[in-house]
Amino acid sequence: MAEAVRIDCEEARAKVQANEALLVCAYDSDKEFNKNHLDGAISFAVFREMVPSLAKDKEIIFYCA
Repeated sequence: MAEAVRIDCEEARAKVQANEALLVCAYDSDKEFNKNHLDGAISFAVFREMVPSLAKDKEIIFYCA
């Protein structure tokens, strides 16, 4: 498994906008997600549902507010 790498906000935004990465808000509850999500992000609950269908080489960016 690859080691987690920290990237800055600008790099994350560029990757998400270019559809090179998936942006995942680490909050599982709808209340916390709605309060803390960034544009283009999905909740951790939605991410878990998507895992079986994600490409193995898709970059995933997790964040927590």
